[in-house]
Amino acid sequence: APGAMSGSGSEEPQPGLAEEDRLQEAEQDWAAAKAFYDNAVTQRARPPKPQNAITVAVSSRALFNLVEEQKIYEEHGLEKYVEYQQNNENVILKPGPAFYFVKALEHVNARLLELYPDDEERFDIVLMTNNHAQVGVRLINSINHYGLTIERFCMTGGESPVGYLTAYLTNLYLSADSDKVQEAIEAGIAAATMFTANKDVAYSDTQLRVAFDGDAVIFSDESEQIFKEQGLDRFFEHEQLNENKPLAQGPLKGFLEDLGKLQKKFYAKNERLNCPIRTYLVTARSAASSGARVLKTLRSWGLEIDEALFLAGAPKGPVLVKIRPHIFFDDQMFHIEGAQKLGTPAAHVPYGIAQKYSKST
Repeated sequence: APGAMSGSGSEEPQPGLAEEDRLQEAEQDWAAAKAFYDNAVTQRARPPKPQNAITVAVSSRALFNLVEEQKIYEEHGLEKYVEYQQNNENVILKPGPAFYFVKALEHVNARLLELYPDDEERFDIVLMTNNHAQVGVRLINSINHYGLTIERFCMTGGESPVGYLTAYLTNLYLSADSDKVQEAIEAGIAAATMFTANKDVAYSDTQLRVAFDGDAVIFSDESEQIFKEQGLDRFFEHEQLNENKPLAQGPLKGFLEDLGKLQKKFYAKNERLNCPIRTYLVTARSAASSGARVLKTLRSWGLEIDEALFLAGAPKGPVLVKIRPHIFFDDQMFHIEGAQKLGTPAAHVPYGIAQKYSKST
């Protein structure tokens, strides 16, 4: 009833109080965990508070190669899969599609800790898997074998991890399961489906390199909609007319922002030339006809991108071979497959109008 909207509002503070209690409780839990870590004798850095960290959640199939194990699960069921994992828990898993990306994140963390020993604004890698806890020993053995720093595990035993992603304040979620990635994107979490490169290439172990497509990845799919529905000429016309109107943000804009924040920490210590993070925009747009709007949008957001490559429709694979990124985000499977063939770990972002078109073909 309309009258229900007016009134003293005396009941309104209750949810606020409950939230305050919850935050206080979380703060106490954190203090207890911190005390435990402080008393433990360890050379490892304590995991940062989730609200200070850039949390990257990876699934076990993104971090490790579990192709054979997945086949056992699909063909023989859960019990046989768990039994196989337990029988092989001392057999180290081989690297998966996100492995070298995670290694590169850890290298950035090591550099940040040298420059800012008391600062918690760094990457926190969480293993987010719907595996059952019985499989945990093999995952822990493999993580320790490679010297990875992954302290937080979330093993959901078959349940969807999306609620946990929100609870962990996840900045990026990488999984080999496209349904879970779609669910995360719909919940407003930056997420992508990882695909293994078909070739082994050497990736930089001193610099994290992240390549992004533009439309429907960093930016919304507004312009891509016009291209798909009205053609290239109408798209060029639209972009030139709207050159000074910033594009809306896409699902990966926040992660590019996170990388930019960390880069500035290195710049502040005169480490610009020796920065362990480099970002690339690799777009099918052409520079003269539709590049200005992209660059002006980034400028309006206060974001720098280290290298912008406008390919005017040329394939992205050969350029990515030159860049050798640890990860390349794109919304179109055509570009993901092209990158894969030439040795780039590719991450598909299931967002925007391209998904409608790929499903209908």
